[in-house]
Amino acid sequence: MHQPDKCPALAYAAETGRRGAGRALCATGLGALLGLSLTWSNGSAEVPRGAPVSTTATPSASFEPVTFADLPGWDTDDHLAAFKAFRISCPRLKAAARAGNPAGAIAIPESLLAACDAAEALPEPVTRAAARAFFEHAFTPHRVLHAAKEGLLTGYYEPVLEGSLVRDDKFTTPIYRRPPDLVNLVHEAERGAKANQLTHARKTPTGTEPYATRAEIEAGALKDQNLELLYLADPVDTFFMHIQGSGRIRLTDGSTVRVHYDGKNGHPYTSIGRYLIDTGLLAADKITMGALGRWLRADPERGRNVMHQNASFVFFRELQGEEAQGPLGVLSIPLVAGRSLAVDAGTHAIGTPVYVSSPALTHASRTKKDGGFHRLMIAHDVGSAIRGPERGDIYFGSGEKAGKLAGVTKHPGRFFVLLPRTTETIEAGRKSRSRQAAQ
Repeated sequence: MHQPDKCPALAYAAETGRRGAGRALCATGLGALLGLSLTWSNGSAEVPRGAPVSTTATPSASFEPVTFADLPGWDTDDHLAAFKAFRISCPRLKAAARAGNPAGAIAIPESLLAACDAAEALPEPVTRAAARAFFEHAFTPHRVLHAAKEGLLTGYYEPVLEGSLVRDDKFTTPIYRRPPDLVNLVHEAERGAKANQLTHARKTPTGTEPYATRAEIEAGALKDQNLELLYLADPVDTFFMHIQGSGRIRLTDGSTVRVHYDGKNGHPYTSIGRYLIDTGLLAADKITMGALGRWLRADPERGRNVMHQNASFVFFRELQGEEAQGPLGVLSIPLVAGRSLAVDAGTHAIGTPVYVSSPALTHASRTKKDGGFHRLMIAHDVGSAIRGPERGDIYFGSGEKAGKLAGVTKHPGRFFVLLPRTTETIEAGRKSRSRQAAQ
């Protein structure tokens, strides 16, 4: 009989091409995570999808195996909701694997794909008990260890705004389609891990060059190229939608369209929240999305100059057909409110289950009895400000209520990463559960 793998980190490291790191993890239990040197942001969070970065360091991180009993609140979590979020990403993970694993610095391991197969093979209807058993058999939880005292959690959401397909007196601020001369220098899943360098550029006859900055684009760098997708009423709302990466737009004819991130100009993201704190214009404990929006709108010229401190500029596309049913994460994975997590894809493979624990994050807990936020989430997304082994951005959903939750989320938190067991172990468990279900 095949012996269950006693060190999932070893198999994980081998599958992602970092075999030496896997051996170190098995030998010490605390080896460097896949041998990777990681960028960790210790600054406080600005608002959704834009945590300000102060000083940065590059400590190593490691995985320490623990038991499911060590996960705070594991027994009371909704494992079925987490299971559905995991399973919804599987088709996109498999498509990425067929295309050669183009999902960032961490390749999609075969054992994670085997876990997808096992999840998709569970007989319907899947119960909460079956969902919990699936995770406990197919994965081993690992505490994430690194030099920082704790991790950082922020939130993001899908804003709902008014807009127009044509410019008029009310709707004057355009959002732009991806320009045809924009090229990626890194995979989209890696833009968070490599956010301190150019991630996109302008293609020229002789090579590439940096694309126009936010200030240059708003001054007319893309004028007369027919790249305007639609127009919004408020430059501040538009700026925040760039940070969120998506939006639902109610048009003047009563219809609604969904727009989604389709690349950026490639310049590193700069937090205007950090800029305002460093220049003494706003106190650190006053930085929320609402407070920042009010400050920017109070003096439009001053606000515009501050927003220009962030040279990064996002391009959008309109979602069509089935894709338009909801916002999308990286690899076009459908996002699930309260279960989708943006992570550093230079640290965690996309699709990995991550148990997030934050006793201080009480406003996002399901009930007061939960004692904070303790929830199994799935790595569905990335972000330019999401850097570090325990840096997470929680997707709260769509609309005003979700925006309020996201706008006040700036809390310490811990990650317990569920690493998949070996393919053989997962398959044996799947067959066992299938036999039990048939009896």
